[in-house]
Amino acid sequence: MQDWLVSLEDVLAGVPDPSVGKPVNYPIQHGTMRVGIYAPRGTDPQQPHDQDEIYIVIAGTGTFVKAGERRPFKPGDVIFVEAGIEHRFEDFADDFATWVVFWGREGGEAEARSAAE
Repeated sequence: MQDWLVSLEDVLAGVPDPSVGKPVNYPIQHGTMRVGIYAPRGTDPQQPHDQDEIYIVIAGTGTFVKAGERRPFKPGDVIFVEAGIEHRFEDFADDFATWVVFWGREGGEAEARSAAE
């Protein structure tokens, strides 16, 4: 059984150096949901994901690009990205780190609503 309460410090300590592996650590997973910390350095190489996701910025500032639209972000901001949408962090500070939460079916919640209608 995984722990249901994790400390920010412990999760950050478990994020691999980007030169060694993907800069993310998922300490909590349940069903389709997973929670982790994403902390890229220099550039953000991510591609669109199969699930909806939320980022909750822990540290650092920068610019978030979603479907071609650019907006500044700062600690405490919450960013929602639908499944399959092109997105990335740009011009982010060296201390940038964010919680990331993925959940739901492939294609995201909008796909689930459309299928039910």
